[in-house]
Amino acid sequence: MLWLPLVWLGSALAAYIYSLQFHIPPHLMLEALPACLLEATFYYALGVERFRARLEKLPPAGAALVLTLAAVAPYGAAAVAFGFFRWKALAILALLAATASFWYVALPHKGAVDVLFVLFMAAVFLANIERSQYVNPYPKLQLDVLGRLMWIRTGAFAMLSIRRMKGIGFGFWPRRGEWAVGAAYFAAFLPFAALAGWMVHFGSPHAPHVEGLLRESFLTLGTFFGVLWVLALGEEFFFRGLLQQWIGTWLKSDWLGLALASILFGLAHLWLHAFPNWQMVAMAAVAGVFYGLAFRQARSIRASMVTHALTVTAWKVFFS
Repeated sequence: MLWLPLVWLGSALAAYIYSLQFHIPPHLMLEALPACLLEATFYYALGVERFRARLEKLPPAGAALVLTLAAVAPYGAAAVAFGFFRWKALAILALLAATASFWYVALPHKGAVDVLFVLFMAAVFLANIERSQYVNPYPKLQLDVLGRLMWIRTGAFAMLSIRRMKGIGFGFWPRRGEWAVGAAYFAAFLPFAALAGWMVHFGSPHAPHVEGLLRESFLTLGTFFGVLWVLALGEEFFFRGLLQQWIGTWLKSDWLGLALASILFGLAHLWLHAFPNWQMVAMAAVAGVFYGLAFRQARSIRASMVTHALTVTAWKVFFS
């Protein structure tokens, strides 16, 4: 519980800086803050073992009900604050969350059921169904990201606390060895990234901006941790923590699991920015190999999260 006030403080500070950067009126940010803090609380609880242990003491149906109610709470807070409440949107979010939360209450813990679960989670994610239920009240005030965060935590909670998946190494803060493994595989990836980028004509690198060096450094650091705790955590959980493990077990080969999970990871980027984005598919598949190697060595997604976050941050700094 000692960390929770720091999470709230950090979230409020991030919201304040974000509002200054994109010139969002302060009163709008204040109206959005309760929903943001509510989601930050639930998202933080996902990474704390003692919170998950309390949830796991409930009967599976009770735990699934808690997850479903927690999924719609941030929408209710945001919708009431900004006046865009719609029963249909609430019902869609509740139905999506209930489907994910009760999946392993109603269905057996078997391989085919696991695959269908991941396909369902991915389909909603790629179609942005959970995000489209929110209304963004002001340019750059993207409240729909609350829907994305909800979807990540609901799926992860269902797997960790109801399906009781092991061997994932789930958590927000990597251990010292995991930082080292993640950074090492990022360094190993760089020459392969350069070769793959040259082969598929993947953009042109540029020097980072030097104007306002302190500001740029702060934004880069913020980008890294934002990617680490949201994008990398969600994608590494499903692609390395689940798919790579499952495929390796089914095919009795860790290397085939790594290879096929990397290919699937690449294909998941087919819709990024433009369809079909084969350049991004190729780059993501190659990167996925190194994320998978980091996970395989550390036996923890925290290590692959570091490799992933360093890769995305470098891309944003030098290619966008």
